[in-house]
Amino acid sequence: MQDDNPNTDRYIAIARACLKAINDTAKNSGDREQKIQAVYQAIDTAFQAEFADYRESVAIMATVLERIATGELDAETATDLARKTLDQQPKTTKKAMIH
Repeated sequence: MQDDNPNTDRYIAIARACLKAINDTAKNSGDREQKIQAVYQAIDTAFQAEFADYRESVAIMATVLERIATGELDAETATDLARKTLDQQPKTTKKAMIH
């Protein structure tokens, strides 16, 4: 992954969590299925942590869109609310590929 890619840090964090889980399970006793599940759980946990800001941002934007879609806001208020919402989104979601 290129250094200028906004998702490089996410990718690295998830990869590190996976490698740590693999290393931890290699050291521990237990059956193969338990070790596989531990790695899957580590991947899921890392993925959820890395995308928490994105999910929150999407939820906020959906709420704003619902308010705008009701038609209760005049055009100026709707535009202002949309701008404020866009200004508050995490920088990792601004004009960047998410995956």
